[in-house]
Amino acid sequence: MITVKAFARYRALLGFSELAVPAAPALGDLLLDPRLAPLPPEALLAVNQSFADRATPLRDGDEVALMPPVSGG
Repeated sequence: MITVKAFARYRALLGFSELAVPAAPALGDLLLDPRLAPLPPEALLAVNQSFADRATPLRDGDEVALMPPVSGG
């Protein structure tokens, strides 16, 4: 299983703060899960606390974080 954690406004958008999902070969495959469908394309993605892209391979036991983009000045 892979643990998916939603942060900030994505908790309300997705309806969970943490979710266990079956392992997928890559992050992009995991994001096809219907429970993650509301996630906007500009979301920041991390695997095991390192920023990642949709091609990042996944393994059983990984932690995926979904975060809204940040800005500042």
